Amino acid sequence: MAGKIEARLQELGIELPAVATPAANYIPFVVSGNLVFVSGQITIWNGEIKYTGRVGDNLTVDDGYQAARLCGLNLIAQAKAAAGGDLDKVFRVVKLGGFVNSTPDFQNQPEVINGASDLMVDVFGEMGKHARFAVSAGALPRNVGVEIDAVFELA
Repeated sequence: MAGKIEARLQELGIELPAVATPAANYIPFVVSGNLVFVSGQITIWNGEIKYTGRVGDNLTVDDGYQAARLCGLNLIAQAKAAAGGDLDKVFRVVKLGGFVNSTPDFQNQPEVINGASDLMVDVFGEMGKHARFAVSAGALPRNVGVEIDAVFELA
């Protein structure tokens, strides 16, 4: 039987991507006590990199929003793995840290990272509300438009 969060994903028509494997010398998440620290997730869908380039150049704010949403899907997939496959064990989304590969004059990083923030609230409801930062980066790995890390609390 699917849990409450899995049912919510289904209701929203959301499919989670396959859990991405690390591209360097790190692990995808660390569980410390009841906190899950998820490494930065990029715009990858089942092994294929999406949304490459810079917001304010070849990517629009809406492209960035969708890129951040994809990062959020990858964060949820990693949280699910950390929770032993049961998203109902996620008690709260504590914090998101958002990096936007953008032009020097771009100033709408919060609107871009809202793609992940809105997703967390849509999926987890009140427990999806979180602290966060949204900053510009001169470049990101694999030339992706957005990278986001997260901290989740497990029940």
